Amino acid sequence: MSTTGLRLGLRANLAQFSLLVAVNALVGGMVGQEQTVLPLLAKQEFHLAGYTFLLTYVLVFGLSKAATNYLAGTWSDRFGRKPVLVAGWLIAIPVPLMLIWAPNWGWIVAANFLLGINQGLTWSTTVIMKVDLVGPRQRGLAMGFNEAAGYGAVAITAALAGYLAAQYGLRPAPFLLGAFYVVLGLTLSALVVRETRDHAHLEATQRTSSRNAGEHTSLTNRQVFARTTFTDPALSSASHAGLVNNLNFGLSWGLFPLLFASVGLAVDRVGLLVALYPAVWGIGQLATGALSDRWGRKHLITTGMLTQAAALALIAVAHSFSAWALATVLLGAGTAMVYPTLLAAIGDVAHPSWRARSVGVYRLWRDSGYAAGAVLGGVVADLWDLRAAIWAAAALSFATGLSVAIRMYETHPRTRHAAEETP
Repeated sequence: MSTTGLRLGLRANLAQFSLLVAVNALVGGMVGQEQTVLPLLAKQEFHLAGYTFLLTYVLVFGLSKAATNYLAGTWSDRFGRKPVLVAGWLIAIPVPLMLIWAPNWGWIVAANFLLGINQGLTWSTTVIMKVDLVGPRQRGLAMGFNEAAGYGAVAITAALAGYLAAQYGLRPAPFLLGAFYVVLGLTLSALVVRETRDHAHLEATQRTSSRNAGEHTSLTNRQVFARTTFTDPALSSASHAGLVNNLNFGLSWGLFPLLFASVGLAVDRVGLLVALYPAVWGIGQLATGALSDRWGRKHLITTGMLTQAAALALIAVAHSFSAWALATVLLGAGTAMVYPTLLAAIGDVAHPSWRARSVGVYRLWRDSGYAAGAVLGGVVADLWDLRAAIWAAAALSFATGLSVAIRMYETHPRTRHAAEETP
């Protein structure tokens, strides 16, 4: 382990940081290829009946991604960041081919199991690597760029896949995008991306020398899991809010296209509505990540969850393209306030020596939200209807916003210290 010549900060590591932003855009594009097309494929080609069965692919994706997130954090500390990133892209190679040639729905579910592993390994690692590079001062900005690239690519690919599906059919054209992303992502990760674990060691050295010697610097995996899940009010609040945030995304992935199509909207119009949510989410994070470095984390997270609740309520009552467009923009804005800010809060609290593992635990719970959204959305939609499922998500988002406001403490060092010094 050598930290000689290494420096922390965005400017000092701009080339590698920019490369990782591009890699994460390719990671997000792997999800975007499915968003518009798979719910329609389930109905039109595989003739699935019932929303719960249709949402099995979201459930399997969420469970495999959540479990892999936890392993990605541990493996990144043990083996290094780059090997985990490359392994994630290797896992993705068969995914677009399985989606193109799937003879039955079981192949689609299996492809999404592999896609979840791909996302858990690659997205988690690019998050950890960017946090390693920038150090503590610009953590929110770094997460804003990371998540903006990923979800911006989700939006662009979802819209492009919808266009290709409308012009050339549901298969194979939309999934050729994914094949291209795999080739490019694997090539960049294997040949150009550099290891960043020594940057975390450098920050740990600086942090230990500048802070109270009593800070927890060596924790077991079980202790990290407990702190991130239950005992630390900020870490556990972030994990809870992340789960509900991705519950909303998982539900939208499976049910929004069907709701929008139920009033007769064409596939390309459905694709545009589906893309608006992650587009605003992605672009908005360029601002909200940086704002959390100035204003603090807690209030942005609270406001974002309450905004999501309002947007979901509007989606549940709307019946027109224009109303749904407004609601999905509002949903994207609320998510943009939350997403990079939660990751930045984890980075604020967790010590560099166990930060990758804490990120892994947080992302375990956050991405369990995909599975929770699939179950909640499918069961409620089957028992009542699509709109009832969306109302249930709105209620959970509202309750989560209140919980964060009551329980979470401010984590940004500068904002927290300023509050402590105010008489």
